[in-house]
Amino acid sequence: MTANSGHSRKSQALERKYETALRRYLAGGSAASLKPAIRLGRQAVKSGLGTLELSLIHERTLLKQALPMTSVKARDHFIKRAARFFAEAVLPLEETQRAAREVTAHLNELNKALSRHTRDLLASNRKLTQEIARRKAAEQTLRQNRKDANELLSAARRTHKQLQLLSRRILSAQEEERKRISRDLHDVVAQMLNGINLRLAELRKETATSSAGLDRKISRTQRLVEESVDNVHRFARQLRPAMLDDLGLIPAMEAFAKSFARDTGIRVMLDTTTKLEELNGAKRTALFRVVQEALTNVVRHARAKRVDISLQLRGETVHMRIKDNGKSFDVHKVMHSGKVRHVGLLGMKERVDMIGGAFEIESSPGKGTTIHVAIPFKNGTRKRGNIRQ
Repeated sequence: MTANSGHSRKSQALERKYETALRRYLAGGSAASLKPAIRLGRQAVKSGLGTLELSLIHERTLLKQALPMTSVKARDHFIKRAARFFAEAVLPLEETQRAAREVTAHLNELNKALSRHTRDLLASNRKLTQEIARRKAAEQTLRQNRKDANELLSAARRTHKQLQLLSRRILSAQEEERKRISRDLHDVVAQMLNGINLRLAELRKETATSSAGLDRKISRTQRLVEESVDNVHRFARQLRPAMLDDLGLIPAMEAFAKSFARDTGIRVMLDTTTKLEELNGAKRTALFRVVQEALTNVVRHARAKRVDISLQLRGETVHMRIKDNGKSFDVHKVMHSGKVRHVGLLGMKERVDMIGGAFEIESSPGKGTTIHVAIPFKNGTRKRGNIRQ
């Protein structure tokens, strides 16, 4: 059974009912009820029939019942009353169509709103896609920047290590050069001045009977030569004390401390142990240079009256402490200032680093400055941990 045949049967059934109901309505006169007409209209709605189909049913019913009438007046009265019946029957259809129109209008509004929301959503999606692309580009840039920064940091570390190595080589070369100059001054220049002085003494003896004026000139020349010899020896000791190589670390420190106290008026107390003479040449040199530079700084900056130097062996570690009672300073600021006048402090630290040791400075108002140095007694080890003991 097709949909059209089913629809046709519903229409035929409704038409029979409509014809019967209309005939009863007309036969009932003016007191007849129109409720059957309304029920028929609702049934037409349920059957899926429209106004046009109900009109056709009404028209066919009129033709069947009105045409046999011979009286025109009776026919007109019949048609008018039948029109009232049809008007009531068609009301449910019109109400359904009006509701359908309202629903359709509402659906159209909803569709328009949905279209607007769809457009807004598409715009938001485009913006979101652009933002995601922008953030991905930013993340890529950030990753590249991090990579570049890491490469720069690695390059800086390599450069720092190279500078450290260069600095140590310079210090080593400087020490060797000082040693060579010291030996040249001591062995060559001082010997030449001594020879000149001996020659002048011989001349003085030869001219003792001839001229008093020449004798005075020779005496003055001898004094100048003796002063020159003393200056050369002092200069040589400053460059590289011969005692450090010939007698060892402790005698060299004692001699330097004694000379320093005599020249500056600053009291120096030295506490050491002879066991340290077993240190190799590089370690002896480093410790001596730290003491030398520390005492030089005391004269230049600290205005101290006393310096205590302690050099002891504890276990497998050599501990040295240099403490003065002079002015204090900001250690961090000085060590990181990069100024030339503070190179001496950095040089001390670099010397200690070269021999695997640890270097630290502490300074506070009213307590002066203390330098702590700790180095391994034996070769092949490196000092770690706390160096203050």
